[in-house]
Amino acid sequence: MEAAKKRILTRKRNKVHVRKRISGTESRPRVSVFRSTKHIYVQAIDDVNGVVIACTSSLGKDAKGKIAGYTGNKAAAETVGKMFGEVLKTKGVEKIVFDRNGFLYHGRIKSLADGIREAGLQF
Repeated sequence: MEAAKKRILTRKRNKVHVRKRISGTESRPRVSVFRSTKHIYVQAIDDVNGVVIACTSSLGKDAKGKIAGYTGNKAAAETVGKMFGEVLKTKGVEKIVFDRNGFLYHGRIKSLADGIREAGLQF
């Protein structure tokens, strides 16, 4: 099996393993993260009602002004995390459940989580 295919399958297995145990509610939404080679995407999901509460990415118009240069690094991920935290605070969310979506809690995923914490959210 090619290394890239094996890596994708491993991430999907990890994702299923984690999602068995966590879910989001309206008061404490699940924050799901996806990272590509160039960008990072994050959204808050209410699994009970099946609704996306808020979403932010490094592709958004508001992110273009705040992220200087390359968007696939830890600094950009932290900036996106801070912006996302501010959006959730305006919607009245104080606590979240962090879903790393099968990715390792390292590098850009950790930087994004730190940015969300700096915005004042707890998880």
